[in-house]
Amino acid sequence: MTDDAPLEPRPPLPPRAPLPPRAPLPPRAPLEPRAAATWVARKLREAGHRSLFAGGCVRDSILGHDAADFDVATSAIPAEIRQIFPRAIGVGESFGVMLVRHGGRSIEVATFRADGVYVDGRRPDTVRFSDDREDAARRDFTINGLFEDPETGEIIDHVGGRADLAAGILRAIGSADDRLHEDRLRALRAARFAARFGLVIDPGTEAAVRRIAHDLTGVSRERIGNEVRRMLLHPSRARAVELIETLGLGLAVLGEHAPSCDYAILVALPATAGVEESLAAWMVDRNPTDVSPARQRRWREALMLSNDESELLAAILTLRPRIVSTWTGGDRAVRKRLAAALGFAGAMAMLRSEGHPVAATVDAELPALRAEGIQPGPFVTGDDLVAMGMRPGPAFRPMLDRAYDLQLNGGFSDRDAALAAVREWRDG
Repeated sequence: MTDDAPLEPRPPLPPRAPLPPRAPLPPRAPLEPRAAATWVARKLREAGHRSLFAGGCVRDSILGHDAADFDVATSAIPAEIRQIFPRAIGVGESFGVMLVRHGGRSIEVATFRADGVYVDGRRPDTVRFSDDREDAARRDFTINGLFEDPETGEIIDHVGGRADLAAGILRAIGSADDRLHEDRLRALRAARFAARFGLVIDPGTEAAVRRIAHDLTGVSRERIGNEVRRMLLHPSRARAVELIETLGLGLAVLGEHAPSCDYAILVALPATAGVEESLAAWMVDRNPTDVSPARQRRWREALMLSNDESELLAAILTLRPRIVSTWTGGDRAVRKRLAAALGFAGAMAMLRSEGHPVAATVDAELPALRAEGIQPGPFVTGDDLVAMGMRPGPAFRPMLDRAYDLQLNGGFSDRDAALAAVREWRDG
């Protein structure tokens, strides 16, 4: 080949094989609450601000409980918090409260403050940013007025909360009357904290609660309902309810007077009981002769129950006597329909708590019924009746119920047998 000879073209490169798709990275597990809050507190300190764990997380740590959330109190004001954490969200910025996200957690960061006058029974009309001593003095109870140094673990106690925890006492900070008039929901919180942590309410604090128990002016029904839910979802629910009643809060909470009773059903509920069965037990303990729709409506309005909560409460109260009256004499279809009904678990929890003999019978028979199928899909549907030439109308439901009951009782071996039987009923 001479220098003047034309170059032969290169053969085209083979197409590049596509890269395999990259497997998605597994989601990161969130940091432990304490670790996430410690990081936030450290960043504040590195910027020159005092920062401490505050409130319930300190109380829980002293008691040896795992705190679900760690709140940080700091000398940094909201603008300074946002400089350190640009994505911080103000959730009560005028009160110095911000939310900082880190490690899959939301940490509440609040500026140390002193509160002005409470004009609406919930929030102060003004706040003044201050230091940790004044911040502790504005809080409700001494056990909630504690701080902890995140780095050293030192407890900072300006209000005697650590001694009260050790002595098993729930005491308002400063003047109990002042603390309760600032936010009357604190009367209910006193019952919840005393029950949950096995504390005795200090006599001065108890007297102040009794003085306002008849009147929770300024406290919305939503807040009352949420506080009651928190009580009822905890295994200490019976003690909390007992305190509500003995402190005279029952009328303001539920809108009805209460006779003296021992709350035996509520006491015996399992620790895992939900809000609705706890409410049902409380209602029956208070007055077993009246679980009427009117009374349920009064409780629904008093506690601002959701539609789902109200429906389940009504179902439990309705099903409880039905199980007693129909289980023993009913066939398998009756029993399976009861077991599949909304509210069955709650009604059974109540019957067990009452020690009713039918509860043991139901528990003995349920495994076999479940093995057969409590709520199988029906062999015969409305579409099948239409396909047989039947016109939709009042006769549909009785026909479908009859077929389903026979299916639940084992009267049909399969769908074909069920359809054949329905055709005979139609033609007969």
